Amino acid sequence: MNWDLKGKRALVTGGSRGIGRAIVDMFTELGAEVLYAARGEVDDARAIQADLSDPAGRELLVRTVTGRWDGLDILVNNAGTNIRKPWVAMTAEEREKVLGLNLTAPTELARSLHGHLRNGTGAAMVNVASVAALVDVGSGTAYAMSKAALLQFTRSLAVEWAADGIRVNAVAPWYIRTPLTRPVLDDPTRLERILARTPMRRVGEPQEVAAAVAFLAMDRSSYITGQCLVVDGGFLACGM
Repeated sequence: MNWDLKGKRALVTGGSRGIGRAIVDMFTELGAEVLYAARGEVDDARAIQADLSDPAGRELLVRTVTGRWDGLDILVNNAGTNIRKPWVAMTAEEREKVLGLNLTAPTELARSLHGHLRNGTGAAMVNVASVAALVDVGSGTAYAMSKAALLQFTRSLAVEWAADGIRVNAVAPWYIRTPLTRPVLDDPTRLERILARTPMRRVGEPQEVAAAVAFLAMDRSSYITGQCLVVDGGFLACGM
C-alpha cells in the first residue's frame, strides 16, 4: 500500500471551487483519474455539469459515470450549500434547498452508485460534513441538521457496507477559506470571534481538508470506517 491514489477512479461532487477543487487537484496529483460534478458551466473535460439538488441532475451524473467507467473506487460527497437564516425565518423552499443538496444528494448518490462501488477493489466513500454537525457554530439550524444527519448516515452506512468491501468515512471542517465562507471571514468582528475559539489562531485552507479526504480514500486507511476526521485547528478541543 502506497501513499498515493494511483489507478483509482474518483468522483467528487462540488469540484469546481473551494474544498472540492482542492480535492480534485490533490487526487489528480496523487495519481487518481478524476471526474467531478459542478452546477455551473466549466471548461474542463473532467467536469460533469449537473445540479445535484435535482433528481434529474443526479441521474445525469450517475449515467455519465457508469457509462464511462465499469467501476468506481472513490466517491467524495462534497457539494453543499447554506442559507444563513434562523429556522423560523426560512421559507420551505430555502429549507429544501439546504437539505436537498447537503443530505438528499449524497444519500441518493450513494444508493445509486453502490453497485459501481462494490467492485472488489476496496472502495471508499468520504462525506464532507462540518463541525456544525457536532456543536452549534451559528451557521443556522438547517445547515447543522443536514450535516449532523450526514454524519449518522456515514456511521450507519459504514456498518451496512462493510461486508461489500466499501469503507464510509467523513471529514468535519471548521472555518475554511472558501467562497462559501467569504461573507463571514470578511467581517472583522466575526473573524475575531472565530480566531479566538481556534487554538491555532487561523482559519484552514482547502488543501488541508483535501489532505484528510485523500488519506481516508487511500488503501493506507483500509481499517478505518464509520469515522469522522475533524479538521478544525483545535476548535472542538477548546473549552474556556
